[in-house]
Amino acid sequence: MSEAPDPEVVELATKIFDLARQGQTEALMAYVDAGVPANLTNDRGDSLVMLAAYHGHADAVRALLARGAAANEVNDRGQTPLAGAVFKGETDVIEALLEGGADPCAGTPSAVDAARMFGKAEVLELFGVH
Repeated sequence: MSEAPDPEVVELATKIFDLARQGQTEALMAYVDAGVPANLTNDRGDSLVMLAAYHGHADAVRALLARGAAANEVNDRGQTPLAGAVFKGETDVIEALLEGGADPCAGTPSAVDAARMFGKAEVLELFGVH
């Protein structure tokens, strides 16, 4: 039988995930620099990079990637941060992820699939596909 998580740990994790969603890069990096894993994921498998990317925070994405976060981490639904950024139309985030090594073909649906599905020809050009 597993123990219930410490409420203080849950509260801290919630705060860190919120910092990623809000694009509070400086505060988020302070936690990562103090030892919070750059690849921390929530109960749905969403990484800090996924949350920052989905909410349009390119600076937070770049900072996390620079600290070793994975650009291609898939969540529990098989989605990548790049596909989320394509869905949301976040060009700055797409570019940050590509600079950080994100694979447009990773995940389900992939970022390429998402770009095709939503008719985003300019994004397909960024990916080097048509």
